[in-house]
Amino acid sequence: MSTIEDVAKRAGVSAMTVSRVINNSGYISQETRQRVEQAIAELGYVPNALARGLRFKQTKTLALVLTDITNPFFTTLARGVEDTASEQGFSVMFCNTDESEEKEASYLNVLVQKQVDGVLLVPAQSAPESVTFLRERGVRFVVLDRRIPGTDADTVRGDSEQGAYALVRHLLELGHRRIAALSGPQAVSTASDRVAGYQRALAESGLTPEPALVRYGSFTQESGCTMARAALALPQPPTALFTGNNFIAIGALRAVREAGLRVPDDLSLVTFDDLPAAAVIDPFLTVAAQPAYEMGRRATALLLERLAEGGPPAPQEIVLPAELIVRRSSGPPPAAA
Repeated sequence: MSTIEDVAKRAGVSAMTVSRVINNSGYISQETRQRVEQAIAELGYVPNALARGLRFKQTKTLALVLTDITNPFFTTLARGVEDTASEQGFSVMFCNTDESEEKEASYLNVLVQKQVDGVLLVPAQSAPESVTFLRERGVRFVVLDRRIPGTDADTVRGDSEQGAYALVRHLLELGHRRIAALSGPQAVSTASDRVAGYQRALAESGLTPEPALVRYGSFTQESGCTMARAALALPQPPTALFTGNNFIAIGALRAVREAGLRVPDDLSLVTFDDLPAAAVIDPFLTVAAQPAYEMGRRATALLLERLAEGGPPAPQEIVLPAELIVRRSSGPPPAAA
């Protein structure tokens, strides 16, 4: 295996000059750079990235800690992270916590031991422990998708409250008055923010949301099905369902069909987060679509700025708007049709 000294000898330069070419540091004439690069190619020399990173206190590795990698929203977000990191010569480690604080804490402990340069964290809960853990160990990080109230940290997220408000306003304008909200864990900011948007839209229309119409569960298909069944079993069932994410919506659709109802003829259904075009669901869902790829890209760019000791002096909160996309799953209530 060739060494940096072999490259230096072949190119007729010092090992320090080879190092400068590899790390793109310091002035090197174009003629010298070409000789070094040719020697590297001829010898098949592969720089030891880990050793070089440790010498400069960088491993060129980021970690993305997600709550559910099977969700298309997070898959798209991860692509934005990976593309942006790769452009700057960084690799990305992916960790999936399944919404578990215990798994999150375990992963973060391992990532610190592996000396990753920075962490992009989708927190399992809106609690500060993970952020405190990273900060105390000097690890740069950006919080993604969710707020951690009371914590001063770089955050990139979608506008959950406004997106939910737009969806429920759309249902109200269609004539719905009994709208159920099926959301994720109440302790997670995205779940509570989306219910807050639902409540604001109702309040502006002079409506008081009934406690029985507001349900918290988890961001899963099973939870969506369970919550929808309970809502449909009410003495006065809703005429529309607002669901907190696409997985809850899929589960809710199953419950609706089990009840012998049709969407949107008998019941309207709208949701937060879009689904890939390849996911065939009939009727196509009316959604508040978040820019998942852009969210991942912006968060990674901010983290890389911090690693370069750049960026704005104060922690940033970047809030990206959701886009209301009206499709066939929303229509007027049966009595108004």
